[in-house]
Amino acid sequence: MILAVDGGNSKTDVVLVGDDGALLGQARGPLSSPHHLGLDASVDLLAGLVAEAGLNGRRADVAQVLLAGVDFPEEEHRLHAALEPRAWARRLRVGNDTFALLRAGTDRGWGIAVVCGAGINCVGVAPDGRHVRFPALGTITGDWGGGYDVGLAAIWAAARSEDGRGPKTVLEQLVPRHFGVDTPLDLSLAIHTGRVEQRRAVELAPLVLATAADDPVADGIVVRLAGEVVALVRATATRLRLSDIDVVLGGGMMRGATDRLLALIHEGLADLELTLVRASAPPIVGAALLALDELGVTDEVRARARREIEEAF
Repeated sequence: MILAVDGGNSKTDVVLVGDDGALLGQARGPLSSPHHLGLDASVDLLAGLVAEAGLNGRRADVAQVLLAGVDFPEEEHRLHAALEPRAWARRLRVGNDTFALLRAGTDRGWGIAVVCGAGINCVGVAPDGRHVRFPALGTITGDWGGGYDVGLAAIWAAARSEDGRGPKTVLEQLVPRHFGVDTPLDLSLAIHTGRVEQRRAVELAPLVLATAADDPVADGIVVRLAGEVVALVRATATRLRLSDIDVVLGGGMMRGATDRLLALIHEGLADLELTLVRASAPPIVGAALLALDELGVTDEVRARARREIEEAF
Protein backbone atom coordinates (compact mmCIF):
# COMPACT_ATOMS: atom_id res chain seq x y z
CA MET A 1 0.00 0.00 0.00
CA ILE A 2 1.09 3.56 -0.70
CA LEU A 3 -0.01 6.85 0.82
CA ALA A 4 0.00 9.95 -1.39
CA VAL A 5 -0.65 13.58 -0.49
CA ASP A 6 -1.00 16.58 -2.78
CA GLY A 7 -1.35 19.76 -0.77
CA GLY A 8 -1.86 23.01 -2.64
CA ASN A 9 -2.71 26.60 -1.80
CA SER A 10 -6.43 25.95 -2.05
CA LYS A 11 -7.03 22.27 -1.22
CA THR A 12 -5.35 19.04 -0.09
CA ASP A 13 -5.99 15.55 -1.47
CA VAL A 14 -4.97 12.27 0.18
CA VAL A 15 -5.22 8.72 -1.19
CA LEU A 16 -4.34 5.21 -0.13
CA VAL A 17 -3.64 2.87 -3.05
CA GLY A 18 -2.94 -0.86 -3.01
CA ASP A 19 -0.04 -2.43 -4.90
CA ASP A 20 -2.65 -3.69 -7.38
CA GLY A 21 -3.63 -0.08 -8.17
CA ALA A 22 -6.94 -0.18 -6.29
CA LEU A 23 -8.02 2.99 -4.53
CA LEU A 24 -8.40 2.01 -0.87
CA GLY A 25 -9.26 5.34 0.68
CA GLN A 26 -9.40 9.05 0.01
CA ALA A 27 -9.90 12.43 1.67
CA ARG A 28 -10.04 16.06 0.63
CA GLY A 29 -9.48 19.08 2.85
CA PRO A 30 -8.42 22.74 2.79
CA LEU A 31 -5.01 24.17 1.93
CA SER A 32 -2.08 22.64 3.81
CA SER A 33 0.86 24.74 2.67
CA PRO A 34 3.30 25.24 5.57
CA HIS A 35 4.04 28.67 4.11
CA HIS A 36 0.50 29.77 4.94
CA LEU A 37 -0.34 27.65 8.00
CA GLY A 38 3.02 27.11 9.67
CA LEU A 39 4.63 23.68 9.88
CA ASP A 40 2.86 22.38 12.98
CA ALA A 41 -0.61 23.36 11.77
CA SER A 42 0.14 21.88 8.35
CA VAL A 43 1.20 18.54 9.83
CA ASP A 44 -1.85 18.43 12.11
CA LEU A 45 -4.15 19.05 9.16
CA LEU A 46 -2.44 16.31 7.15
CA ALA A 47 -2.75 13.90 10.06
CA GLY A 48 -6.51 14.43 10.17
CA LEU A 49 -6.86 13.80 6.44
CA VAL A 50 -4.66 10.70 6.54
CA ALA A 51 -6.87 9.30 9.29
CA GLU A 52 -9.98 10.19 7.28
CA ALA A 53 -8.54 8.34 4.27
CA GLY A 54 -8.41 5.21 6.40
CA LEU A 55 -4.80 4.52 7.34
CA ASN A 56 -6.05 3.52 10.82
CA GLY A 57 -2.74 2.66 12.42
CA ARG A 58 -1.51 0.66 9.46
CA ARG A 59 1.79 1.48 7.79
CA ALA A 60 2.16 2.07 4.07
CA ASP A 61 5.24 0.95 2.15
CA VAL A 62 5.78 4.44 0.70
CA ALA A 63 4.36 7.84 1.63
CA GLN A 64 4.74 10.57 -1.00
CA VAL A 65 3.88 13.96 0.55
CA LEU A 66 4.06 16.86 -1.92
CA LEU A 67 3.06 20.32 -0.70
CA ALA A 68 2.98 23.86 -1.97
CA GLY A 69 5.24 26.09 0.10
CA VAL A 70 7.99 23.49 0.38
CA ASP A 71 10.45 25.27 -1.87
CA PHE A 72 13.91 25.03 -0.27
CA PRO A 73 15.94 21.98 0.87
CA GLU A 74 15.72 23.32 4.44
CA GLU A 75 11.92 23.26 4.21
CA GLU A 76 11.98 19.70 2.89
CA HIS A 77 14.21 18.62 5.79
CA ARG A 78 11.94 20.27 8.38
CA LEU A 79 8.80 18.72 6.86
CA HIS A 80 10.43 15.28 6.74
CA ALA A 81 11.51 15.58 10.38
CA ALA A 82 8.02 16.66 11.44
CA LEU A 83 6.28 13.81 9.57
CA GLU A 84 8.66 10.95 10.30
CA PRO A 85 7.46 10.39 13.90
CA ARG A 86 3.95 9.83 12.54
CA ALA A 87 5.23 6.52 11.10
CA TRP A 88 2.78 6.55 8.22
CA ALA A 89 5.12 4.54 5.96
CA ARG A 90 8.37 2.62 5.88
CA ARG A 91 9.71 5.10 3.32
CA LEU A 92 8.77 8.78 3.48
CA ARG A 93 9.30 11.13 0.53
CA VAL A 94 8.51 14.85 0.73
CA GLY A 95 8.78 17.64 -1.81
CA ASN A 96 7.06 20.41 -3.70
CA ASP A 97 3.66 19.84 -5.33
CA THR A 98 5.00 20.70 -8.80
CA PHE A 99 6.46 17.18 -8.96
CA ALA A 100 2.94 15.78 -8.63
CA LEU A 101 1.74 17.81 -11.60
CA LEU A 102 4.68 16.69 -13.75
CA ARG A 103 4.09 13.00 -13.01
CA ALA A 104 0.33 13.35 -13.54
CA GLY A 105 0.84 14.96 -16.94
CA THR A 106 3.45 12.68 -18.50
CA ASP A 107 4.50 9.05 -18.10
CA ARG A 108 8.01 9.77 -19.38
CA GLY A 109 9.28 10.43 -15.87
CA TRP A 110 10.94 13.72 -16.84
CA GLY A 111 10.07 17.04 -18.42
CA ILE A 112 8.87 20.45 -17.27
CA ALA A 113 5.76 21.35 -15.30
CA VAL A 114 4.33 24.84 -14.75
CA VAL A 115 1.71 25.25 -12.04
CA CYS A 116 -0.41 28.36 -12.51
CA GLY A 117 -3.13 28.51 -9.91
CA ALA A 118 -3.32 31.07 -7.13
CA GLY A 119 0.42 31.50 -7.68
CA ILE A 120 2.95 30.28 -10.22
CA ASN A 121 5.80 27.78 -9.98
CA CYS A 122 7.82 25.48 -12.20
CA VAL A 123 9.93 22.34 -11.94
CA GLY A 124 12.15 20.61 -14.49
CA VAL A 125 13.46 17.05 -14.33
CA ALA A 126 16.09 15.75 -16.76
CA PRO A 127 16.26 12.11 -17.94
CA ASP A 128 19.31 11.63 -15.69
CA GLY A 129 17.42 12.91 -12.64
CA ARG A 130 18.85 16.44 -12.45
CA HIS A 131 16.31 19.00 -11.22
CA VAL A 132 15.66 22.69 -11.70
CA ARG A 133 13.50 24.38 -9.09
CA PHE A 134 12.34 27.92 -8.38
CA PRO A 135 11.76 29.38 -4.90
CA ALA A 136 8.37 30.83 -5.92
CA LEU A 137 8.22 33.33 -3.05
CA GLY A 138 6.73 36.13 -5.11
CA THR A 139 8.34 39.47 -5.84
CA ILE A 140 11.39 38.81 -3.66
CA THR A 141 12.38 35.88 -5.88
CA GLY A 142 11.40 37.51 -9.17
CA ASP A 143 8.03 35.81 -9.56
CA TRP A 144 4.85 37.18 -11.10
CA GLY A 145 1.85 35.20 -12.23
CA GLY A 146 -1.04 33.10 -11.06
CA GLY A 147 -4.53 34.18 -10.18
CA TYR A 148 -3.59 36.46 -7.30
CA ASP A 149 -1.13 38.55 -9.31
CA VAL A 150 -3.50 38.67 -12.29
CA GLY A 151 -6.30 39.84 -10.00
CA LEU A 152 -4.15 42.54 -8.42
CA ALA A 153 -3.15 43.71 -11.89
CA ALA A 154 -6.85 44.05 -12.75
CA ILE A 155 -7.50 46.12 -9.61
CA TRP A 156 -4.47 48.30 -10.44
CA ALA A 157 -5.64 48.84 -14.02
CA ALA A 158 -9.19 49.65 -12.90
CA ALA A 159 -7.96 52.29 -10.45
CA ARG A 160 -5.76 53.97 -13.05
CA SER A 161 -8.57 53.89 -15.60
CA GLU A 162 -10.82 55.70 -13.14
CA ASP A 163 -8.40 58.50 -12.19
CA GLY A 164 -6.83 59.05 -15.61
CA ARG A 165 -3.32 57.74 -14.96
CA GLY A 166 -3.88 54.82 -17.30
CA PRO A 167 -5.89 53.87 -20.38
CA LYS A 168 -9.60 53.33 -20.18
CA THR A 169 -10.63 49.72 -19.61
CA VAL A 170 -13.87 47.88 -19.00
CA LEU A 171 -12.17 46.54 -15.87
CA GLU A 172 -13.03 49.92 -14.32
CA GLN A 173 -16.64 48.74 -14.14
CA LEU A 174 -16.26 44.97 -13.91
CA VAL A 175 -13.74 44.80 -11.07
CA PRO A 176 -15.65 46.79 -8.43
CA ARG A 177 -18.92 45.20 -9.55
CA HIS A 178 -17.51 41.77 -8.73
CA PHE A 179 -17.16 42.83 -5.10
CA GLY A 180 -20.51 44.60 -4.89
CA VAL A 181 -19.23 48.19 -4.90
CA ASP A 182 -19.65 51.00 -7.41
CA THR A 183 -16.17 52.26 -8.31
CA PRO A 184 -12.48 51.27 -8.09
CA LEU A 185 -12.05 53.94 -5.41
CA ASP A 186 -14.84 52.33 -3.38
CA LEU A 187 -13.09 48.98 -3.77
CA SER A 188 -9.73 50.37 -2.66
CA LEU A 189 -11.37 51.78 0.48
CA ALA A 190 -13.11 48.46 1.17
CA ILE A 191 -9.79 46.60 0.90
CA HIS A 192 -7.98 49.24 2.95
CA THR A 193 -10.49 49.02 5.79
CA GLY A 194 -10.75 45.23 5.70
CA ARG A 195 -14.32 44.95 4.43
CA VAL A 196 -12.95 43.10 1.40
CA GLU A 197 -9.96 40.82 1.94
CA GLN A 198 -7.15 41.53 -0.51
CA ARG A 199 -6.54 37.82 -1.04
CA ARG A 200 -9.90 37.74 -2.85
CA ALA A 201 -8.12 39.39 -5.79
CA VAL A 202 -7.58 35.84 -7.04
CA GLU A 203 -11.32 35.71 -7.86
CA LEU A 204 -10.77 38.22 -10.67
CA ALA A 205 -8.52 35.99 -12.78
CA PRO A 206 -11.33 34.35 -14.81
CA LEU A 207 -12.83 37.79 -15.43
CA VAL A 208 -9.52 39.02 -16.89
CA LEU A 209 -9.24 36.01 -19.18
CA ALA A 210 -12.82 36.40 -20.37
CA THR A 211 -12.43 40.13 -21.00
CA ALA A 212 -9.10 40.03 -22.82
CA ALA A 213 -10.59 39.37 -26.25
CA ASP A 214 -12.34 42.76 -26.27
CA ASP A 215 -10.22 44.90 -23.93
CA PRO A 216 -6.57 45.80 -24.67
CA VAL A 217 -5.74 46.41 -21.01
CA ALA A 218 -7.01 42.99 -19.92
CA ASP A 219 -5.24 41.47 -22.90
CA GLY A 220 -2.02 43.10 -21.77
CA ILE A 221 -2.31 41.26 -18.44
CA VAL A 222 -2.84 37.98 -20.30
CA VAL A 223 0.20 38.70 -22.50
CA ARG A 224 2.30 39.28 -19.39
CA LEU A 225 1.09 36.02 -17.83
CA ALA A 226 1.94 34.06 -20.97
CA GLY A 227 5.37 35.68 -20.98
CA GLU A 228 6.01 34.48 -17.44
CA VAL A 229 5.10 30.89 -18.35
CA VAL A 230 7.38 31.10 -21.39
CA ALA A 231 10.24 32.52 -19.31
CA LEU A 232 9.98 29.68 -16.77
CA VAL A 233 9.97 27.00 -19.46
CA ARG A 234 12.85 28.56 -21.39
CA ALA A 235 15.01 29.03 -18.31
CA THR A 236 14.38 25.46 -17.19
CA ALA A 237 15.02 23.90 -20.60
CA THR A 238 18.24 25.88 -20.96
CA ARG A 239 19.58 25.04 -17.52
CA LEU A 240 18.87 21.33 -17.97
CA ARG A 241 19.86 21.31 -21.67
CA LEU A 242 16.60 19.58 -22.59
CA SER A 243 15.05 18.95 -25.98
CA ASP A 244 12.04 16.91 -27.10
CA ILE A 245 10.30 17.91 -23.86
CA ASP A 246 6.83 17.35 -22.49
CA VAL A 247 5.77 20.65 -20.89
CA VAL A 248 2.84 20.07 -18.54
CA LEU A 249 0.60 23.02 -17.72
CA GLY A 250 -1.62 22.74 -14.65
CA GLY A 251 -3.38 24.65 -11.93
CA GLY A 252 -6.67 26.50 -11.98
CA MET A 253 -5.61 29.18 -14.44
CA MET A 254 -4.34 26.63 -16.95
CA ARG A 255 -7.49 24.54 -16.61
CA GLY A 256 -9.47 27.66 -17.44
CA ALA A 257 -6.99 29.00 -20.00
CA THR A 258 -8.47 30.67 -23.06
CA ASP A 259 -7.35 29.96 -26.60
CA ARG A 260 -5.61 33.36 -26.56
CA LEU A 261 -3.47 32.49 -23.51
CA LEU A 262 -2.53 29.07 -24.88
CA ALA A 263 -1.72 30.56 -28.31
CA LEU A 264 0.61 33.11 -26.71
CA ILE A 265 2.43 30.36 -24.82
CA HIS A 266 2.73 28.26 -27.99
CA GLU A 267 4.04 31.26 -29.89
CA GLY A 268 6.62 32.09 -27.24
CA LEU A 269 7.99 28.54 -27.30
CA ALA A 270 7.64 27.88 -31.03
CA ASP A 271 11.39 27.48 -31.61
CA LEU A 272 11.78 24.78 -28.95
CA GLU A 273 11.22 21.08 -29.55
CA LEU A 274 8.44 20.36 -27.08
CA THR A 275 4.90 19.15 -26.60
CA LEU A 276 2.53 21.26 -24.50
CA VAL A 277 0.24 19.14 -22.34
CA ARG A 278 -2.62 20.59 -20.33
CA ALA A 279 -2.95 18.20 -17.41
CA SER A 280 -6.43 16.72 -17.23
CA ALA A 281 -5.71 14.55 -14.19
CA PRO A 282 -5.61 16.07 -10.70
CA PRO A 283 -2.07 16.30 -9.25
CA ILE A 284 -2.90 13.69 -6.59
CA VAL A 285 -2.66 11.18 -9.44
CA GLY A 286 0.97 12.17 -9.93
CA ALA A 287 1.77 11.93 -6.22
CA ALA A 288 0.33 8.40 -6.16
CA LEU A 289 2.16 7.34 -9.32
CA LEU A 290 5.49 8.56 -7.90
CA ALA A 291 4.93 6.38 -4.85
CA LEU A 292 3.89 3.39 -6.98
CA ASP A 293 7.00 3.91 -9.14
CA GLU A 294 9.06 3.15 -6.04
CA LEU A 295 7.27 -0.17 -5.66
CA GLY A 296 8.14 -1.13 -9.23
CA VAL A 297 4.56 -1.95 -10.20
CA THR A 298 3.44 -2.79 -13.71
CA ASP A 299 1.96 -0.40 -16.25
CA GLU A 300 -1.40 -2.08 -15.73
CA VAL A 301 -1.29 -1.26 -12.02
CA ARG A 302 -0.39 2.36 -12.76
CA ALA A 303 -3.21 2.61 -15.27
CA ARG A 304 -5.73 1.26 -12.75
CA ALA A 305 -4.55 3.69 -10.08
CA ARG A 306 -4.78 6.61 -12.48
CA ARG A 307 -8.27 5.62 -13.57
CA GLU A 308 -9.68 5.05 -10.09
CA ILE A 309 -8.19 8.23 -8.60
CA GLU A 310 -9.39 10.35 -11.53
CA GLU A 311 -12.89 8.93 -11.13
CA ALA A 312 -12.85 9.59 -7.38
CA PHE A 313 -11.69 13.20 -7.67
